[in-house]
Amino acid sequence: MNNINSENLSVTPQSKVKRGRNRASYDRQQVYSIIDEAMVAYLGISLDDKPFVLPTSHWRDGDRIYWHGASSGRMARGVVGKPVCLTMALLDGLVLARSAFHHSVNYRSVMLFGEPEMVTDIDEKRRQLERFIDRIAPDRWADLRPMHDNELKATGIMSMVIDEGSAKVRDAPPAEDEEDYSWPVWAGVIPLQRQWREAQPCPRLEGEFDHPKLTETWKNWD
Repeated sequence: MNNINSENLSVTPQSKVKRGRNRASYDRQQVYSIIDEAMVAYLGISLDDKPFVLPTSHWRDGDRIYWHGASSGRMARGVVGKPVCLTMALLDGLVLARSAFHHSVNYRSVMLFGEPEMVTDIDEKRRQLERFIDRIAPDRWADLRPMHDNELKATGIMSMVIDEGSAKVRDAPPAEDEEDYSWPVWAGVIPLQRQWREAQPCPRLEGEFDHPKLTETWKNWD
């Protein structure tokens, strides 16, 4: 494996992109930017010789990626000391071509491999959950009711070094067969714009409060 301080992720037979190599990137900063913008990750595990892919919320702390789940659930039981695959993707646009075969999407995605560890230290769990909440809405943790010990115990936090993996990115117009460019139909890209809607206060909200500020990454969706 590479030194995690290197500019690129480790390229292994497992992580090397074989199809669409021109879209592959192992650049660490590009991988980090996709991880930080994505809101949902998908964890691929094998448990009792059966495959599972579990959606989860994630966050990054330096060169490690973290995610959470019930401490007694499949996600926790199926990962410690076992190889897993963690993926995330951002859809940026629809690519409409002149033939059905060449329709595509513009996207940014990341696939990571590794063997996760459970975070067991209570203080570290609390610190990482604070990072998770403040990743969504900066400084919100300080305003929240402190977590009870039983809540910390019930919350499992897994982490993995970001080392072996890759990104794939498509950001281009349709790629057509040369003879199809004269076909009489509209072709091009329809960009996707993610947009937050107006905040909806809880029906039992007591008092007047400003709604939380989103992170720079996500508030720019508006």
